Amino acid sequence: MATLKVENVHTHFGGVRAVDGVDLNVKDGEFLVLLGASGSGKTTLMRTIAGLEKLTSGNVLIGGEVVNHLPPNSRNIAMVFQSYALYPHKSVFRNISFPLEAVRTERAAIKEKVEWAAGLFGIGHLLARKPRALSGGERQRVALARALVREPNLFLLDEPLSNLDAKLRHSARHELKKLHQRIGITTIYVTHDQVEAMGLGERVAVMNHGKIEQIGAPSDIYRSPANTFVARFMGSPAMNLLETGSETIGFHPENFLPSSHFEASTGAQHFEFHVSGVEDLGSDLLLYGSVPSAKPVTEEGVNESGAVIAKIPARLAGTIEAGQQHDFFIQPAFINRFDRATGQRLSAGPA
Repeated sequence: MATLKVENVHTHFGGVRAVDGVDLNVKDGEFLVLLGASGSGKTTLMRTIAGLEKLTSGNVLIGGEVVNHLPPNSRNIAMVFQSYALYPHKSVFRNISFPLEAVRTERAAIKEKVEWAAGLFGIGHLLARKPRALSGGERQRVALARALVREPNLFLLDEPLSNLDAKLRHSARHELKKLHQRIGITTIYVTHDQVEAMGLGERVAVMNHGKIEQIGAPSDIYRSPANTFVARFMGSPAMNLLETGSETIGFHPENFLPSSHFEASTGAQHFEFHVSGVEDLGSDLLLYGSVPSAKPVTEEGVNESGAVIAKIPARLAGTIEAGQQHDFFIQPAFINRFDRATGQRLSAGPA
């Protein structure tokens, strides 16, 4: 295992600043998620750490050693890609053993390590099969076992679950988390999926235009976003942003609730909510509407309609319908305030 340090790293392609001055410290054994939309720089940063992209300036240190000059195969890292990149003509055993064969490991040691890695992922019974005979989840496990068998200092995982269906992704996240708890290898995980990021990461680094906008524990980023970009990116649905007088306030849809949830003494902030649509999700209801006393903060491609969204328990179905007006409230502790000019977070409400 090893620490990872990224010092003011720039990776440019012509005039494009794919990674633009990133600083990052990853502790030994930590599971860190790089989260961002397509083009945010997260994959380029990971590939720069791996040595697959040449950095323009800055330093990458693995285990305290500057590795800028080292090729990927000398950095003792293992990567798993979205495509898994399995050899179709080789058996599962040979796919897993390939990196060991490449460095001329003894046959007995190869057998022992392959069986150990396959056992960790529950694929020991599949060693004789070819990839075409495997499910998507099984292929993903083979790719992870092949990476692990090298016993690397650093795991780099680039959207390894994106090819799986929703149900399998959920179980695969759980298995990945258990695996990390067992082996404790320092791991960098790249994803655009905030649910994956929240569920897997000990810390999450939110990237945008080659920079890290915020890094911290998933719950801290969700509850106290550093700026309006992070506020819009985290959460599904995203945080509501409203201009009220001289300030911008933000609050998550699940904290915007009808008056039946509050007592007059709570000090909650009140809004009249005009409901224009109701979406039944089974466990919850999403209410779409407007707040006449406040102006929604919109961005091209994000909440362009300017709708304010409330997320309420499904048991309230039928009590609030489209075309109605209701009193809704937000507890002060769940309100974030942002600077209207810069978008930077000013404060959260009192705890």
